[in-house]
Amino acid sequence: MQAKINELKPEDLRSECDPKIFNFKTTADIKDTDVIINQDRAMKAIDFGLNIKSNGFNLYISGIPATGRNTIVLKKIKKIAEKEPVPEDICYLHNFKSNDEPNVLKLPPKMGSQLKKDMEELIKELEIEIQKAFSGKDYEDKKKEVLAKIRIEKEKISAELENDANSKGFMIQQSLTGLVVIPLKAGKPMKDRDYAKLSENERRNLDNTQRELHEKIHDFSRKIRDIQRRMKNEIEELDKKIVFFTMWLLIDDIKNKYRAYKIIIQHLDNVVKDILDNLSYFKKYESDEQQLLMPAEDPRKKLLTKYKVNLLVDNSLTKGAPVVVEDNPTYYNLIGKIEHIAQMGVLSTNFTMIKPGSVLTANGGYLVLQAMDILKEYFSWEALKKVIKYKKAKIENLSDRYGLIATTTLKPKPASVDLKVIIIGNPYIYQLFYIYDEDFRKLFKIKADFDTSIKKSKSVLNKYAQLIATKCKEENLLPVKNDAVAELIDYSSRVSEHKKKLTAKFLEVEDILRESNYWAKKGSAKVIKRKHVKKALAEKIYRSNMIESKIQELIKENTIYIDTDGKLAGQINGLAILDMGDYVFGKPSRITAKTFIGKGEVMNIEREIELSGKIHSKGVLILSSYLGHTFAQDKPLTFCGSICFEQLYDEIDGDSASSTELYCLLSSLSDVPLRQDIAVTGSVNQNGEVQPVGGINEKIEGFYKVCKIKGITGKQGVMIPHSNIKHLMLNDEVVKAVKENKFHIYPAKTIKQGIEILTGIKAGTRKNGKFQKGTINYMVDKKLKEYADLSYKFGKEEK
Repeated sequence: MQAKINELKPEDLRSECDPKIFNFKTTADIKDTDVIINQDRAMKAIDFGLNIKSNGFNLYISGIPATGRNTIVLKKIKKIAEKEPVPEDICYLHNFKSNDEPNVLKLPPKMGSQLKKDMEELIKELEIEIQKAFSGKDYEDKKKEVLAKIRIEKEKISAELENDANSKGFMIQQSLTGLVVIPLKAGKPMKDRDYAKLSENERRNLDNTQRELHEKIHDFSRKIRDIQRRMKNEIEELDKKIVFFTMWLLIDDIKNKYRAYKIIIQHLDNVVKDILDNLSYFKKYESDEQQLLMPAEDPRKKLLTKYKVNLLVDNSLTKGAPVVVEDNPTYYNLIGKIEHIAQMGVLSTNFTMIKPGSVLTANGGYLVLQAMDILKEYFSWEALKKVIKYKKAKIENLSDRYGLIATTTLKPKPASVDLKVIIIGNPYIYQLFYIYDEDFRKLFKIKADFDTSIKKSKSVLNKYAQLIATKCKEENLLPVKNDAVAELIDYSSRVSEHKKKLTAKFLEVEDILRESNYWAKKGSAKVIKRKHVKKALAEKIYRSNMIESKIQELIKENTIYIDTDGKLAGQINGLAILDMGDYVFGKPSRITAKTFIGKGEVMNIEREIELSGKIHSKGVLILSSYLGHTFAQDKPLTFCGSICFEQLYDEIDGDSASSTELYCLLSSLSDVPLRQDIAVTGSVNQNGEVQPVGGINEKIEGFYKVCKIKGITGKQGVMIPHSNIKHLMLNDEVVKAVKENKFHIYPAKTIKQGIEILTGIKAGTRKNGKFQKGTINYMVDKKLKEYADLSYKFGKEEK
């Protein structure tokens, strides 16, 4: 019984963009190039996530690379950010109460830089003015008065002590160990022999007087120390009065300027007090020789550093809220760090060495991170979550946090932060975060999904053209003619594997545009034409298809067996694809099936030797289910079928060959030959419906190339699932061959339609428990009954 066979027409094989829909000759005529091809679902999620200000509503932008997600998200963020207020400047000041805990200070934008400048100028002026005050005549005169007064007191007390000693026959003399009392004889110091001639009573009186004078010397020394202490205090008080009067006008000007900020006023008061407490540093200098022998930091410079302002975040030039893209989110780049300097083998630091991270620079705005980058940095991820959770950024070095180095360092007070964090990554990383990190669900409540394809429409096609024009202007490429734009759009549809869609992987289209520009310039063209795009596509394939060429060479010389003519039972050409990373191509494979009496099993040889993936093994098991449901309603299945991918030595996976395998089994059971000039692809379900598969264009083109090698007969073709018609975007050569009736493409919705195309005989349906004679199913059913009878008889004979 002959079956009717339908095949696709040339117009079914490709959907071409008509250049006439464009109102430009070349992309140079396009004025509006600032365009985004919106993905509605993703854009709505981004709008919501960026505008909601509640805690935890940070965003995860999900999508595969090269879909324009980075560009679209950044444009959207910047558009929103420019309308928002500029955040505060963030500064650190020295903490005079606790030196290792610098104070954080937030000021309105521009005020932080102004305060820093004012304090630097103040420090310079103070240093100069204090030096002037100490070297001035007025200061020297007052200091001389104090010294003269003290000198008179010292001379008076010294004279009293000396006169008292002289009146008692003694003199006071200075020695290396201090003042000593020496007895006199005739106005001269008594010698030892004279002392020995004295009577015991005279010596006793002399010694007693000497002891009394020693006690007076002690009292004299105490009075001198008191006088010196009073002198020092009076000079210090004089120094403070001079310096305070010098500083008063300078400090008062700044106080008036920042009188609204109590923390600045308090800081200035502390600066004044600290200067007055450390005036000695303004009066004493180490000599140049000492500096050369012991190179150390100038103590006065170290003192003045305390009065500076460490401006961590300067928003004086910022317009709107900041948008920070952190490309390298290490812990220190993200949170900030405390730097150190080595001096004579010792590490030292101060509050001016506190450096900000992206979290602080993005305060009041938006921080954009790549998921893969942050995932690689464990410390960064944990620190970022704490920042979002507690709205505070605590700058500390990792060695301090985890006790890796026991050393004293700074502990800056944490700065409050309020920012929106946007993480961009692929869906797989989102699932990892969501499943394995409980905090992620609470902190990143908004997910924006970017699709891999975009539905075609006239407006979308024009926007695509605008994107091409934008890229030409950005990279100074030649203008693109409208027919070349149409060709690029057709390529985009092929990449998306759908006639009515365009790929959202703009990078792939951009690469072809760049290559087309190269070939156009090489040919001294002024614009990029369709032929240049076709040349770029052809060259791209040629660079990457060496493996495909080797396989075709093996097929040509019959090292790999592929028949493209005739008919054979239990043998068929299946279609698969090989993905080389940068290039995907179709590769036909011979599939064979053998059937014999058995236990109703379909044996997958690849599975038995562990070369079959799980999905392929599932497809084979579905065959058993289909055969059982179709033919085992009135008898047991007592056959065994073996399926093999001939000359295949690598692992095979996927179920796109399951329908092909089923055709092969039906052919073997019915002993009806299958056409070898038709290659087949498509998966099958338990109901016998042929399901769509991927890589349909590459599979068809792959078999066409083999037919060219083996010789075109005009009868060859490919059978595909009917549901794959919408995915067809075949190349010009195959479409031309179909137009010329040299190649044929047959769609199949069911296994019945497929077997009819391959055999030319009707499949047949069951009526009243029987299949119609002359049909494939009738012949299969007949064979299975024979197997059942033989199996039954064999079993009886054995008993």
